[in-house]
Amino acid sequence: MSDTPAPDAPLPDPSGRRAASRTGPPRAPRFPRAWRADAPVVLAVALGGALGASARYAAVLRWPAAADAFPWAVFWVNVSGCAVIGAFTVLVTEGARTPHPLLRPFFGTGVLGGYTTFSTYALDVQRLQDAREPLAALLYLAGTLLAALAAVLLGTAAARLGLRRRPR
Repeated sequence: MSDTPAPDAPLPDPSGRRAASRTGPPRAPRFPRAWRADAPVVLAVALGGALGASARYAAVLRWPAAADAFPWAVFWVNVSGCAVIGAFTVLVTEGARTPHPLLRPFFGTGVLGGYTTFSTYALDVQRLQDAREPLAALLYLAGTLLAALAAVLLGTAAARLGLRRRPR
């Protein structure tokens, strides 16, 4: 049995009504844009992600945390990344110049997406739990969230202040 309907079978209609039958060869899926148009964006995100993830990994190597210790490197990576995300978003959306179309995918999605990390944050909470450090796990869980949100707000405010003080 196949999941693909026969060429002359009625196609399902999202509204629940019975659709008319289709004849002829099946059509290839339609994509919003050709791959060639998306390739530069994918490449920009991949290159930026490699840089961001490498920077995060270097920070964790430089300041490693024991299994039962507070993971300060990942904490500060996430907080600093969130501050930069706040500032960057203001600069590219409220700045006077239109940024290059690949700047946001490269830096915003790639570099900052690779630099900040939810997965390592979640694993560190689990690691602290496994090391029988529930208070440290809770403080890390809540502290990172609160500090990251505050960092986004501070980064946003700093960028807006900088834009207002800039000579026109």
